[in-house]
Amino acid sequence: MNEHIILPEGSIEKQTTTLNLGPTHPATHGVFQNILELDGERILKATSTVGYIHRAFEKIAERRPLYQITPLTDRLNYCSSPINNMGWHITCEKLLKVELPKRVDYLRVIIMELSRISDHLICNSIVGVDSGAYSGFLYLMQYRELIYEIYEEICGSRLTTNIGRIGGFERNFTNAAFEKLEKFLKEYPKQLKEFENLFTRNRIFMDRTIGCGPISGDRALNYGFTGPNLRAAGVDYDVRVHTPYSSYQDFDFIIPVGKTGDCYDRFLVRNEEMWQSLSIIEQAYQKVQEFKGAEAEVFHADVPAYYLPEKKDVYTKMEALIYHFKIIMGETEMPAGEVYSSVEGANGELGFYLISDGGRTPYRLHFRRPCFIYYQAFPELIKGGMLSDAIITMSSLNLIAGELDA
Repeated sequence: MNEHIILPEGSIEKQTTTLNLGPTHPATHGVFQNILELDGERILKATSTVGYIHRAFEKIAERRPLYQITPLTDRLNYCSSPINNMGWHITCEKLLKVELPKRVDYLRVIIMELSRISDHLICNSIVGVDSGAYSGFLYLMQYRELIYEIYEEICGSRLTTNIGRIGGFERNFTNAAFEKLEKFLKEYPKQLKEFENLFTRNRIFMDRTIGCGPISGDRALNYGFTGPNLRAAGVDYDVRVHTPYSSYQDFDFIIPVGKTGDCYDRFLVRNEEMWQSLSIIEQAYQKVQEFKGAEAEVFHADVPAYYLPEKKDVYTKMEALIYHFKIIMGETEMPAGEVYSSVEGANGELGFYLISDGGRTPYRLHFRRPCFIYYQAFPELIKGGMLSDAIITMSSLNLIAGELDA
C-alpha cells in the first residue's frame, strides 16, 4: 500500500510504502507481524504485533498439577527446552523446600549448558544465513544433533524434552549418555573455532552486523533486557552469578560483555558463551565422576509425594502404590505460598512466579519470557535502518515466537 505524505506548500511530495513483514514471512523466524513504513528500503516506522499463537499456557497451568506443567515449559523457547524444564522444577522445589543432592545439581548443570550451546549455535548460525553465509549453518547443525542424541539417551526425547522431574531426573545417566557427552566435548571445540574463523573477521559479515540494531546499556535496562542481549550492551548481569542456583557457585567461568549492543556484539557474546559453557560442562563432568559407590547412583532427591516411585515398588509396596496413584491422578496438595524463581535461560532471565493457595494446582502462575521483552524493543532497534537490517536484527536478538504468547 502506498501513502502520500502531505508536505508544506512548495515542497516535493514524498511517497512511502507500507509493508506487512509477517506473520508468515519466511525470514521472520516464527509467527511475528511487523507493519513497516518504508522510504525506499529505509524503515521510517515499525509497528509490531504480538499474539498470533494464543496458547494460554498460564491459564492451562491453573488446572494442572505441578508435574504436568513441565511439558508446557518445553514450548516456550523450544531451541533450549531443557533449561525451561529445569527452571520450572527449581521453582517447584523452592515452594516445596526440597534440598537436592550435589550430584543432581551437577547433572542438571551439564544439561542446561548443553542447551545453552544448542540455542546459541542455532542463533549465530542463522545470523550467518541472514547475512548471506549459509555454510556456517550447515557446519554447526550436525553438532546440535550430537546434543539431541544425549537428550535422547537420557529421556527419550530430542526437541521438546520434558526432561527431569521435581527433585531430579527420571532415571540415572547411562554410560552411553556419558560416552556421547565425551564425544561432543572432544569434537565440538574444533568446529566452533572454525565457525568463528568463518565469521568473526569476515569483512562482509562485519559490514552487515556492526552498527546494525544497536541499543545502549541504559536503554536495554529500561526495557528489561537480560541475558546475552543485555550483556552485549555492556551490562554484566547473569542469573547464574548474581543469584546462583543448581550449585553454579561451584564453577569457574567468565561472563562475556560487549560494548555497543549491536548485532556484531550479540554474535560475539554468544560465541564466547559457548566456550564458557563447554568449560562449565567439563568441570561438572569431572565433579560427577568423583562420586563413587552408592553416591554415584543418586539422581533424585527424597520427595516421595512428588516423585514417581519405581514401577517394581508400585507392584510390591502399598505405600509406593498410594504415592503413584496420588501423583498420576493429581491429588497431591502443595503447600500454600508465593515464590519467584529464575534461571539464566539461553535467551535471558527465565522466571516463574508461582502462587499456591494450598490446593492441587497453582492458584496463579506467570512465566517471565525474555523474548516477550526483546520484541517490544524491536521497532526502536530497526527504525532508520534498511529492510534487510530488520531481518538480521531479529536473528541476533534470537526472538522465539514460542515465548511471546503464554
